[in-house]
Amino acid sequence: MKLTQPIWPRLLPSSLVLAFATLGPLGRRRRAPGTWGSAAGLLYFTVFFWPLGFWPWSAWWTLVFSLPGLYLAVALCGEAEFRLGRRDPGEVILDEFTAMPLCFLGWPALARPQGPWPAWTVFIAGFLLFRLFDIVKPLGIRKLQDLPGGWGIVVDDVAAALAACAVLHGAACAWKVL
Repeated sequence: MKLTQPIWPRLLPSSLVLAFATLGPLGRRRRAPGTWGSAAGLLYFTVFFWPLGFWPWSAWWTLVFSLPGLYLAVALCGEAEFRLGRRDPGEVILDEFTAMPLCFLGWPALARPQGPWPAWTVFIAGFLLFRLFDIVKPLGIRKLQDLPGGWGIVVDDVAAALAACAVLHGAACAWKVL
């Protein structure tokens, strides 16, 4: 199966594509735009996904509700890359924003009352781990950037988020054992 860039964003005006891909002024006018995009993604998680933790199968619902946003990010980030004429431009931060909730799959097992830590510490640790994995790109994450168009922009952030999630759950398991 060959991954291709969705073509429907080509019909949108550049101003709209770039506004979504950069989250408005967050990506264009700030230093460390990826960190700002991740912070906005953390806010996105706490407003829309955190309440799902009280539902049965919260990790499943978080994943299901994240998929449309990730698809939109692939489409819009890839189109923004094309229109800006640069590979994975720094100001394009919709990828960090949409991947951030994946850091917290299964978060109720990490935060009190079920898990070992207060929720705010889990959220800060997830944010910091995500930024670390997104910047350093270990474990083959860097290679994912070679995927075409928006796929390469978004999938490396998804992998960084899942790596952060794995570290959080591993730390929670270790904490419980000690």
